[in-house]
Amino acid sequence: MRRPIAIAALLAGGLPAQAQSPFVDAAGLVPGLSVEMRYAGAHNFVGRPIAGYEAPRCLLTPQAARALAVAQADLGPRGYRLKVFDCYRPTRAVADFVAWASDPADIRMKAEFYPAVDKRDLFRLGYIAARSAHSGGSTVDLTLVRPGGGEVDMGTPFDWFGPESAPGWRSLTSAQSGARGVLRAAMIRAGFKPYAAEWWHFTLGREPYPATAFDLPVR
Repeated sequence: MRRPIAIAALLAGGLPAQAQSPFVDAAGLVPGLSVEMRYAGAHNFVGRPIAGYEAPRCLLTPQAARALAVAQADLGPRGYRLKVFDCYRPTRAVADFVAWASDPADIRMKAEFYPAVDKRDLFRLGYIAARSAHSGGSTVDLTLVRPGGGEVDMGTPFDWFGPESAPGWRSLTSAQSGARGVLRAAMIRAGFKPYAAEWWHFTLGREPYPATAFDLPVR
């Protein structure tokens, strides 16, 4: 998550008009995928839409989208499907997070997302980074839902900043631990790598742009 990243974005204008986007809309390749792009709206740890999210779309590299479809097909017979909260993240969005984190007075969403963590410690604890794996387009934040659309209890909400979000947190109920295990196993079988601090965060093992960060807006 903190590996060196070469910024390949062409600033606010994105890629030239004649260039082909490296991303696809995952909803078109993953049957039944539920999409709730948190940073395109106000229900997130900042409390407002984040720069660069101009539409609630899950953009991913084709390789990551196809792997996500494998995970979805794996989970279907088990009575689950996937719901994504974040996919490709422009570098301007990362910069927006960094700017927000530098303002100690803005804690409007603290009670919901980081009640026991001092905002000044979010970088040190690894919950926010100045460079994000999401900007390469092969990282997803997601959870499990039932066929009717209800989210499975994973022990914490998405983007809960606290040790409880670690996949192996010991104070989970057996059902919560089992649900995290089901998600983790399906994603690993599909070729994704988990992140030690967040049960919802996975990066494609053979991502096509491991050292690149894009700044194309999500639209």
